[in-house]
Amino acid sequence: MTKFLLTVIIVVGLSMGAWQVYKYWGKYKEPDATQTTPGQPSQSMVNGDSLPGMPPVLDNIYQASKQRGVMGLKDFLTVYGKGISDPRLASIELDYVVLIAHSDPNEARRMFNIVKSRVTPDSPVYPRVQQLAKTYE
Repeated sequence: MTKFLLTVIIVVGLSMGAWQVYKYWGKYKEPDATQTTPGQPSQSMVNGDSLPGMPPVLDNIYQASKQRGVMGLKDFLTVYGKGISDPRLASIELDYVVLIAHSDPNEARRMFNIVKSRVTPDSPVYPRVQQLAKTYE
């Protein structure tokens, strides 16, 4: 009788432990790319390089600027920013925000607020703005 009771307690304990591990693992599992919030496009479908708003002539210059890092993007935005429109401009500025956040958090917040004020809920960049809002507000 004692062995049976001890066996049942061990089996139930292991089952409960396995269930807790399964629930914990579920929190960190990759989100399914096919599931989206109603009214919003999937983030996996939004690629900054495919967004409209930048003349094709600037693509190579932009790629070279990205290779230079924070200063490259800052220079690119200073020189060519006026010739680029949203949503592409917002995407590039958000890239700059993420890169500069480590060295100048105040500049990152300032730039993020500028982008956030321009981006509307129907913009393809809006999900990224919402994702970054927790960090930069």
